[in-house]
Amino acid sequence: MGVALWLLCGLAVFVATRAIAAGRTPNFAGELFVAVAISFIAGLTASALDFGGWGEVDWRAGVFVICATFAATGALRLVRLFRRSATQS
Repeated sequence: MGVALWLLCGLAVFVATRAIAAGRTPNFAGELFVAVAISFIAGLTASALDFGGWGEVDWRAGVFVICATFAATGALRLVRLFRRSATQS
């Protein structure tokens, strides 16, 4: 159940970030990959920090995964915005 929570939180962040226009591209596959990968890695990190685990649902792991996934998605969009502005100059 813990892994399902991690992935569900990652998908929820992906859906929420698609509503934000800054840095959004029509191709969403890259953001979806980043959201799922980071949510799994953050979930493993939360387990290592003893915030739940593979089989147990813990709200602290969910919050940790949400924060990490928002940060990673924001960083990805920031890089895209910088690349776009550098090519336009």
